[in-house]
Amino acid sequence: KNSAKAMEKELVTCSLQEKEKIPIDRSQIFQIPQRKDLETKVIVVLGKAGMGKSILIQKICQDWSNGEFSQFEFVFWFDCKQISLPEKQYSLKELLLEFFVKPQEGSKEIFEYMLQNPDKVLLIFDGFKGLHDHENFPRCSASQPEKDLCSIKELLSGLIQKKILNGCTLLFTARPKDKLYQYTSKVDKTIEIVGFSPQQRELYITKYFEESLYCDCALKLIKECEYLFSHCYSPVMCRFVCFLCEAMLEMGEKSLPSTLTEVFLKFFQQKIMFLQTDVTTTQNQENLATLARVAWCLGEKHQSAMKSDLIPSKEVKEFALKYGFFLPFAFPKHSDSEEEEFGCTFSDFVIQNFFCALHLLLAEELKDKNLTKYLSFLSKKKKPFNWLDLMPRFVAGLMFLQDDPCFRSLSNEDEKQSTKKQKTLLKYIRRLQINTLCPERLLELLCCVYETQNNYLLQHVALRLEPKLSFLGIALTPPDVHVLHSILKRSRKEFSLDLRNSSIDMQGLQALVSLRNVTSFRASLSDTVRLWISLEQTKDYELLKASTEKFVLDPFKAKTMKDISDLSDLVEMQEKMMNCVREASGCTSYEIPAIRNLRKLEFALGPACGLQGLLKLVKILAAFPSLQHLDLDALSENGIGDEGAKSLSEVFPTLTSLETLNLSQNKITDLGAENLAAALPSLSSLKTLSLYNNNICDFGAENLAKVLPAMTSLRVLDVQYNKITGVGAQQLTDSLRKCPHMKNLVMWNPTIPYGVLEHLHQLDSRISV
Repeated sequence: KNSAKAMEKELVTCSLQEKEKIPIDRSQIFQIPQRKDLETKVIVVLGKAGMGKSILIQKICQDWSNGEFSQFEFVFWFDCKQISLPEKQYSLKELLLEFFVKPQEGSKEIFEYMLQNPDKVLLIFDGFKGLHDHENFPRCSASQPEKDLCSIKELLSGLIQKKILNGCTLLFTARPKDKLYQYTSKVDKTIEIVGFSPQQRELYITKYFEESLYCDCALKLIKECEYLFSHCYSPVMCRFVCFLCEAMLEMGEKSLPSTLTEVFLKFFQQKIMFLQTDVTTTQNQENLATLARVAWCLGEKHQSAMKSDLIPSKEVKEFALKYGFFLPFAFPKHSDSEEEEFGCTFSDFVIQNFFCALHLLLAEELKDKNLTKYLSFLSKKKKPFNWLDLMPRFVAGLMFLQDDPCFRSLSNEDEKQSTKKQKTLLKYIRRLQINTLCPERLLELLCCVYETQNNYLLQHVALRLEPKLSFLGIALTPPDVHVLHSILKRSRKEFSLDLRNSSIDMQGLQALVSLRNVTSFRASLSDTVRLWISLEQTKDYELLKASTEKFVLDPFKAKTMKDISDLSDLVEMQEKMMNCVREASGCTSYEIPAIRNLRKLEFALGPACGLQGLLKLVKILAAFPSLQHLDLDALSENGIGDEGAKSLSEVFPTLTSLETLNLSQNKITDLGAENLAAALPSLSSLKTLSLYNNNICDFGAENLAKVLPAMTSLRVLDVQYNKITGVGAQQLTDSLRKCPHMKNLVMWNPTIPYGVLEHLHQLDSRISV
């Protein structure tokens, strides 16, 4: 089991420029190119709770102790839950040489050596949060920040601001929502730990049970419960599910619970194994209720640890430690004469979330109507209980499990009370205007309703979903996808899904697009093409054809080189599809509808990759027969220059549907304008041409003027903010007289005298002043 827990998970680094995920090796974590070695390096490892961030940190420390990461002579690892209690203050020396490890001798010399050699020091802060509250985050104001006492927030602030131990390496682990806000510019590298793939889930479960009597049937049993198997993408959830599966197999059970709430009810039952005496049961119920209140009070403050003397009673503390709900730790002493202090922290974020839900249901002071406010579906602001993100799901699930024997063993609540709470939730959700919920709140609602497993509620939300559902930019985990799939399947409506930037995995994407009532979808090009390649390899031609017909691409905006590569892969996929269709039906031609129907393409790669990206794009432009709008104008300026203009002009004859061409702000000169002019008449449908804010002079204007009469479809030409003088302006005006089809010529330039432009406007009102 230990080997299963220590399994290596895939690391993913996210480039802020490309937003492309690249798997990296653990040895690459501290590699930061183009950085001065003398400055503090800040690395952030992101991952949802339970993804294995702490396991990764343990592995880094283990590797260092075995001789890897030899650039560091000192590695300090802190659990932020334990050091971030608000009443505690530390000096840097105390934090390093008292809290973490206390050398038997030479503390002063060791600390002085670290101050003189900060580049040899790695500080790891695991479970980092609190800096998101940037308005209240203190500046480090200590006169001797390395030696003066200050709060952990001040210490962290001083480290990040390079006022303390400048030159060291800082490694933070945090949840994706616990962002650094005002310190993002100081972060040198961001890494994200993603969950297990289906294959990794199977490997974990197999390793967990490899020495068990149930090794043959456990994996099969877990996979049969698709919802629980989807939760196994999270290593910590996978461990809970495996624990429960093992316990239930030992009891002779043949199936697992259907929801996460049931899993944790069973988990608590297996942990505590209530004895059949009224005294013990009552005492356990009281201890659980007290622990639930403690969990809630800490959760409201975004905390999971407290000083031991603040725990309500010795019995509660012993109960929590006995059953593994609490883990103990010791605080550093400011002096040898000071008495040692101890603290306790909840052993796991899920346990604390479940205890919080229990508190909301068991607390006598909370009325039924107040329960619904903790679901926070209607709040337009940041979720007030964001840190307890599983709590609303547990609350909803427990409301409909209050008759369950497991819940009865935790509570002495009467049947009337539980029925009343169920009715309160039913009434609340019936009144919700589901169509007004933002995507994040809608997803939370679906997950909460799924935990109830109440057929009426499931059908109610399924029938009230909007036909167009956008989850753009919302992270969809495997459990989220399972819930969404389950509820969409219940509806009679047809749906259009936007799944772009949702980090949906290939299995989830396949499940959603295979639904008959999902008639169209948008997703990242790379994910979609990867799915199609997989379907082609497994010869699932029916789903391959169906999913290509549902895929929507228009309009498409290319922001990175990867977007251009993905677009090329899509065109290449069409050629493979033609072969598949030819094999299946004998038809000799096939077009992916998304390629055939693309009408607007925006190109915004910026100056660094603009020309390179365009040279790659022009090779596939001919594959889009319906392209009407090609926009190469970007705020960051693509700067394709004359080389790009020449390359683009060579494919003009293939762009028979193009109506709008925007080449503004691309550093095109007379040479580029000459190449464009030679090919422009071949754009037989072109209505609008913009060359705004380039470097075109009179020679370029002359070439454009020569071809204007031949461009019979053109209605608007914009050559503002170039370097055209009165000479070039006169040539364009003379050509305009031969173009009755033209409606507007916009050519204000700082190099054209205003009087000249005014005179030309009087000659032809189609010229804009």
